[in-house]
Amino acid sequence: MSSVTTPATHHRAPASQTRGQLNGILFVALFAAAVTQVSALPVVANLGLSPLIVGIVAGAIYGNALRDGMPESWASGVNFSARKLLRIAVGFFGLRVSLQEIAQVGLPGLTVSVLVVVSTLAIGTWAGIKLMKLDRDTALLTAAGSAICGAAAVLAFESTLQSEPHKSAMAVGSVVLFGTLSMFLYPLAVHLGWLHLDTLGVGLFFGGTIHEVAQVVGAASNVSPEATHIATIVKMTRVMLLVPVLLVIGMWVNRSRSAAHGAKRKLAIPWFALGFLALVIVNSLHVLPDTTTHTLNTLDTFALTMAMTALGIETRVAQIRRAGPRALVTGAILYAWLIGGGLLITMGVEKLLR
Repeated sequence: MSSVTTPATHHRAPASQTRGQLNGILFVALFAAAVTQVSALPVVANLGLSPLIVGIVAGAIYGNALRDGMPESWASGVNFSARKLLRIAVGFFGLRVSLQEIAQVGLPGLTVSVLVVVSTLAIGTWAGIKLMKLDRDTALLTAAGSAICGAAAVLAFESTLQSEPHKSAMAVGSVVLFGTLSMFLYPLAVHLGWLHLDTLGVGLFFGGTIHEVAQVVGAASNVSPEATHIATIVKMTRVMLLVPVLLVIGMWVNRSRSAAHGAKRKLAIPWFALGFLALVIVNSLHVLPDTTTHTLNTLDTFALTMAMTALGIETRVAQIRRAGPRALVTGAILYAWLIGGGLLITMGVEKLLR
């Protein structure tokens, strides 16, 4: 009798696994839809908290308080959303950037962006590993979130490093805290006369040092429309730097793994980063109608929200506790550098290129 039922059972098992994965993806999608509605509430939107950030927080609350309510078979769908869907979504993020916009702020914007990104990554990695004794992945994720584009950069680095979800959660926590703080402190400093910068300088400083795109727009909109325009373009220039940075980090990680395993390993090229670059070019050539680009960007934001929500679900508070305050202190060190060092870089670039 077993010879008759075993093949049927064998065929049902993959179907059951596929159904479980699809249910898990659907669950994350519905969760992300709810998160999107919450992030649109005025009390949340006025804080400059993007759906990505709300997603990882809500996901983490569910993952730690109500995880037992989710069937085990759905876990593969959650993992798919946090890994494979993530790569696709980061690639499509390129449709938000165009070479023409980057050219509008010219050499000053590019120079500030490059100097801020490179210095912040270097300082963050050094401070995290050497001073705070963090592991390499947590230090890099925290530095990436501060240096490039907040939660989206953390996601991209998490995919390249193949790190554990709780490490991304710690890095995003730093982005939330210090990026939100910037939304209130930066405009206040301008209005109180503490920052002696013209409109270009304000745009360069805000766009070059604030963590999230939404936070940049929120902060700069409290100064002037002109500053907001410049700040947004400078911020997207930093986003553009995600591609070369990921390629360099990928090579470094690959070399480190090769040395650890005593054999040369094949370079894991982040193809989603190349997709990002390709879509920047597509966006720059204006081959897609504006309505299509807008729709794809909306869908991409939702996919990124799904990825962040899934990462939150996979995160455990106990794992974060083990790092203690060290990741947060690393974020604070980087924030101090972004304010002080970023201001010096902005003033120096304006003076040299004026």
